[in-house]
Amino acid sequence: MKKIQMVDLKGQYEQIKERINSSILDVIESTAFINGPEVHSFQKELEEYLDVKHVIPCANGTDALQIAMMGLGLRPGDEVITADFTFAATVEVIALLQLTPVLVDVEPDSFNIDPEAIRKAITPKTKAIVPVHLFGQSANMDAIMEIAKEHNLYVIEDNAQGIGGNYHSKNGNISKSGTIGHVASTSFFPSKNLGCYGDGGAIFTNDDDLAHTLRGIVNHGMYIRYHHDVIGVNSRLDSIQATVLRAKLPNLDHYNTARRDAAKKYTDAFKDQEHIITPNIIGSDDTHVYHQYTLKITNGKRDALAQHLNDNDIPHGIYYPIPLHSQKAYKDDRYNEADFPVTNQLIKEVISLPMHTELDNDQIDFITKTVIRFVNK
Repeated sequence: MKKIQMVDLKGQYEQIKERINSSILDVIESTAFINGPEVHSFQKELEEYLDVKHVIPCANGTDALQIAMMGLGLRPGDEVITADFTFAATVEVIALLQLTPVLVDVEPDSFNIDPEAIRKAITPKTKAIVPVHLFGQSANMDAIMEIAKEHNLYVIEDNAQGIGGNYHSKNGNISKSGTIGHVASTSFFPSKNLGCYGDGGAIFTNDDDLAHTLRGIVNHGMYIRYHHDVIGVNSRLDSIQATVLRAKLPNLDHYNTARRDAAKKYTDAFKDQEHIITPNIIGSDDTHVYHQYTLKITNGKRDALAQHLNDNDIPHGIYYPIPLHSQKAYKDDRYNEADFPVTNQLIKEVISLPMHTELDNDQIDFITKTVIRFVNK
């Protein structure tokens, strides 16, 4: 059995290396490293794939979130509601812009932000909601968009972990995650389902005016060189990363299908295990792209299992060990532990197993048997 990787980027590269190598060499020979034709081609191809009017590439996923908020004109003191159980980048940019983060609990089955918790957290200062499509499964966008419409709020989708996933609306429409709210961000960090070979990100929107503003912000506020019409930043996707993404984008659905297949094998192996709760798919199977395959270990052995996996050379992740409301940078007297029962339980139970496009049956068999033997002993 080959060595188990948490993410096997080398194996994925081997499948597309000829195109990757030749495309990178073409960029180097062209010397069009910034805002070159590869970036513009990738933008158009991603717009077509997502069926969204505007993709604005940028330097990374964190910038994408920040720029989206800047483009909406949010002001210091405005409240932005987001999930307590997620990576810090989501709340980091809220704080950086001197907005007021409002953290709320998540749903126990999907791990995504709880619409009822959103509703309870709304005040006259609330201006936006940031749902995170955590671990690759879409949040309940029907409920979130209804709440936003009722209270005249912006919805900024954090789609860093969900690209390529579908959302089945209750009206029968099927949309790609990241195309439902007013604006969305994504990350092309190498381990993402669609990842480059460095940092990269993008913003999506169907709003023409907002897209125009965002395009200025990512480039120092310029639409014409040395004419600064809006306050901007320097956040551009470089051409080498764009050409890597162009090579991978036609394979994204295949990559996500491979992840779903691996997830099904994991879930079948863990079937009927009393103390192992597998990911719960909300709705159709294609709503989950399994950026992570995350279990809940309910008999108090999560930490011991993590050590046991280390001892058996099985990589794993605990996403996330500390809720945002307990992080030193984001503690606030407004938060009450009683408001976060789900998050506070999840941080004791969750553990993510290797998940990528190159997992084979022998590896999955070894991983699942190792987990089951330990949890049940």
